[in-house]
Amino acid sequence: MPAYVPDSPQQRVLEASAVVPADGAVTGWAALAWQRVRWVDGCDADGSELPVTILSPGSQARVQAGIEVSKERMLPRTRQVVDGVVLTDPHRSVAFEVRRAERPLSAVRWLDLVAASDLISLAEMAAYAETLSGWTGIDRLRRAISLADENVWSPSETDLRLTLKVRMGIAGVVSNRPVFDLDGRHIGTPDVLDLERGVVAEYDGALHLAGKQRAKDLRREGAFRRVGLEYVTMVAADRRDPADFIRRTHEARARASRTPMADRRWTIDPPCWWTPTHTVEMRRALADWQRERYLRARAG
Repeated sequence: MPAYVPDSPQQRVLEASAVVPADGAVTGWAALAWQRVRWVDGCDADGSELPVTILSPGSQARVQAGIEVSKERMLPRTRQVVDGVVLTDPHRSVAFEVRRAERPLSAVRWLDLVAASDLISLAEMAAYAETLSGWTGIDRLRRAISLADENVWSPSETDLRLTLKVRMGIAGVVSNRPVFDLDGRHIGTPDVLDLERGVVAEYDGALHLAGKQRAKDLRREGAFRRVGLEYVTMVAADRRDPADFIRRTHEARARASRTPMADRRWTIDPPCWWTPTHTVEMRRALADWQRERYLRARAG
């Protein structure tokens, strides 16, 4: 047996599960991490470890370092056992984090990332929110549901989409929707697309700055421009201070507005041979081989 066990999120959850009382459950980020929701690592924005939260509405859980206890109500139907650990179901778990989120962006990001795992849909979350009338943070949850998207592939895309949707007030914004030319050829799948004006918005992290990836990105930008789409890029500095990105986006939208709708040479309506995957319902309906084939890019 190894002398050292890495302090992974799953290991922290497993250790905390040992003190869950008979009527309790692990909830919040820890329940989601145990179910391998991507990007949920048990750390806050500063990289500090978050405590594992145990719901214990009727019994006294043993408090210890790295664990917090919540006495919130919990219906028995929201408890489930996954690989030997008692958890709250994904709707209860993500709602717990969203209702406590300090910033609206953080609240929406929780929903985006858990929906991307197909453990929840936004319709399911809206129905669940209706059962929480009067609970702390319920207005925050409802607002986050109205701003969330089921097809986000990374946390940076949430920042990008909400900059356009909330800060700039652009209504027709979608995430990772395939774009086709008018002959049905797939041009690319942009991080975010402004449907109203026809502007592609992409987030470029460090991976995109050099080498083969940079050359690929330039070819991709050219392909979008050839069908009449404008193009704008967000970089890491723009997430901290989006003022210059907003200016560039306004300029791109102004250029795009000079192209009449009738002259657009692109569409998001897929050809008959394409299998769409931009909603949770669509992805849940896929066969295993289809998930492996069509969702590979999402896992990259």
